[in-house]
Amino acid sequence: MQAISYTPIGVIRSPFTTQAGMPIQTVAAHDTTATIEIAPEYAAGLNDIDGFSHLFLIVRLHQALPGALEVTPYLDTQPRGIFATRRPRRPNPIGLSLVRLLRVDGAVLHIADIDMLDGTPVLDIKPYVPLFDDRAAARIGWFADNLYKVQNIRADERFR
Repeated sequence: MQAISYTPIGVIRSPFTTQAGMPIQTVAAHDTTATIEIAPEYAAGLNDIDGFSHLFLIVRLHQALPGALEVTPYLDTQPRGIFATRRPRRPNPIGLSLVRLLRVDGAVLHIADIDMLDGTPVLDIKPYVPLFDDRAAARIGWFADNLYKVQNIRADERFR
């Protein structure tokens, strides 16, 4: 397959400087605030974004090393296929997070509910639209028995 290359549109500035102790999902990072500094050449793309309360961030997990195709996730004790988890150590270290938009100051987005390291490159931003994105009848596999753990589990050295 052909290699793919992307240029980040911005960078996240968050309070997390190390992976250890970070929330493992944005839902467990309630009210943790950060900013996204958008590169000047992409600032015009922020027009009208202030009308949205939530955004999807597509990021490069810049400190996640390649990992195995079968892993034991934070919320479980059973090995699972990497594509059935949200573990950051993946064949392509790309992350997807749903964050809350607090305000826009020029080319800086102030966000909350963030679970990413300081310096994380942002590849794209998309608005969250409940009618498009919420699936009430979605099946969630092995997560169904483990969701209650997300508020208490924090990242450890498995990220590395």
